[in-house]
Amino acid sequence: MNAPRVLAIDQGTSGTTCLVVGVDGQIHGRAHVDVAVRYPRDGWVEQDAEELWRSVLAAARAAIDDAGGPAPVAIGITNQRETLVVFERDGLRPVAPAIVWQCRRSADLCAAHRDRGEEPSLRERTGLLLDPYFSATKMEWLLADQPALRARAERGDLCGGTVDTWLVARLSGGAALVTDASNASRTLLYDLVRGDFDDELCATFTVPPALLAEVRASAARVAVTDPDAFLGLRLPISGMAGDQQASLFGQACLQPGMSKNTYGTGSFVLVNTGTSVPSPVHGLLGTVAWRLGEQDTFALEGSIFVTGAGLSWLRDGLGLIAAADEAGPLFDSVPDTNGCIFIPALVGLGAPYWDPAARGALLGLSAGVTRAHVVRAVVEAMAYRTRDVIEAVERGAGIRLEELRIDGGASVMDGLCQFQADLLGLPVTRAGSAETTALGAAMLAAVGEDLIEAPTGVEAAYRPGRCFNPAHPGERPGEQYQAWKEAVERVRSHQKSQKAR
Repeated sequence: MNAPRVLAIDQGTSGTTCLVVGVDGQIHGRAHVDVAVRYPRDGWVEQDAEELWRSVLAAARAAIDDAGGPAPVAIGITNQRETLVVFERDGLRPVAPAIVWQCRRSADLCAAHRDRGEEPSLRERTGLLLDPYFSATKMEWLLADQPALRARAERGDLCGGTVDTWLVARLSGGAALVTDASNASRTLLYDLVRGDFDDELCATFTVPPALLAEVRASAARVAVTDPDAFLGLRLPISGMAGDQQASLFGQACLQPGMSKNTYGTGSFVLVNTGTSVPSPVHGLLGTVAWRLGEQDTFALEGSIFVTGAGLSWLRDGLGLIAAADEAGPLFDSVPDTNGCIFIPALVGLGAPYWDPAARGALLGLSAGVTRAHVVRAVVEAMAYRTRDVIEAVERGAGIRLEELRIDGGASVMDGLCQFQADLLGLPVTRAGSAETTALGAAMLAAVGEDLIEAPTGVEAAYRPGRCFNPAHPGERPGEQYQAWKEAVERVRSHQKSQKAR
C-alpha cells in the first residue's frame, strides 16, 4: 500500500518550493516558483505579499500535477522567518508591502530601545537580541510611519504576522488567523516561559495585542483550506514551522543535543536543547524549535551571515570563479591555504560575535598564494565559523555534540564536509535530500494528522546521505583554530554596545 502523501509548502525569500511527500519520506513531486525582492531604499527590503501567495498557488498546483497518483491528505507549511505581513482581517488585503527579514529600516528604533536599557530583559524573556532582523520593530516602525494603520490595528481590523499567518489566512479563506510557536518566538513579542505573546512585550514596542494572531502548535490541525481559495481542494493544514526549525525537524534532530547546520547564503546552526527554556547564552539566540501538543521544544541558534555569499563575492566581486560549483574542485586542488585566512565579515559578524561593524579580510597573503588558495580559504571559513558557533553552544548548554547533520547548497562539497568533520572532531552527516526544510514541514503535518508518531515515525522517514568521519575522533585541532581566532580579533570593531549581548 502506498504511504499517504502530504503537500509541503516552503515559502522562502527567493521563491516558493512545493513538494508532494509520502509520510515515509519519499518525494513524489516538486515545483518551484521564483518571487521578486525589492530594495526601494538603502537597507530596505520588501516583497509583494500577493506575489508570495500567487507563487504558493502556482507551485502547489505544479507539484501536485508532477506527483500524479493519490492526492495529498494534508498540508505542511514552512516559511521565511521574521518577515512581516499586515493585512485586513476582513477581505485579506495587504495594507503595506511585506517587510522582509533582511530589512534594516528599524535599526534606529532598536538603538533607542537599547539605549533605554531594555535589551537584557528582552534577552531573558524572548531569547532574542534587539535587532531589525526580528518582527517587533518592523511592526513598531510601520505603525509609526502610518498612524491610520495604528488606529485600525487597535480596533482589531488588521492582522500582523509572519508569512505562515498570511498563507494560512489565504488558504483558509480568512477562517483562521494563526501562527505556530516557532514563528511566534521570532518576533520579540513572545515570552518563552509563558509560551504566548505577552502584553508587556507588546507595550515595549507599542504593538497593539489585537494585531496579533493566535499561537498554535506546530503539529496540529489549525485550519482547513477553502476550495474556492485553494485549487478546489479541501485539505487540513496540520504542520507549521519557521524554515530553520523545520530543517531541524526534517533532519530528525528530535533529541536534546542533536544539531544541524544549513550552509546556504549564510548558515544557521541549531541545537535541540529539550523542553527547558534555555538560558541566554552570549552571542546565541534561544528559540522555540516546535510545539507538539502542549509542549514546546527549544533550540539554541547561531546565525552566520556569510557562507555561500562568500562564493558569490568570489564570482561577482573578484571574478576568481565563474560559477559557485568551481569552488569544490579548486578546494580539492590544494592541500591547504598556504597560510591565507579569510574572515567573512562582509556584512559584519553574526553569532557569537554580533559585531556589525567588523569588516572582512584576507590575511597571510604572500607571493605563493594562488587563486586556489584564496578559494580554499573562503570555503574553510565556513567551517571555522561553524566551529565558533558550535563551541559557543557547547559552553552555554553544557553539552558536547556527538554529530552534526548538514544540508544546504555548499554541503555538496565533499572537501568542506571532511574539513568540517576534522575541525570539530565529530561525524558530519550530509542530508540525503536537499529539501530538508520542506520535508520537515511535511513530517510536522504527518504528525499533526496522526499519520505518524514523533519521534519514531520522523526518524524512520529520515534519509541520511554520506557520513564524513573525522581523522581524529574527539579531538579538535588547536593550533590552526587559534590562528583563526587571532585573525578574527584583527577585524573586530569591539564596539562597547555589543558587549551586553
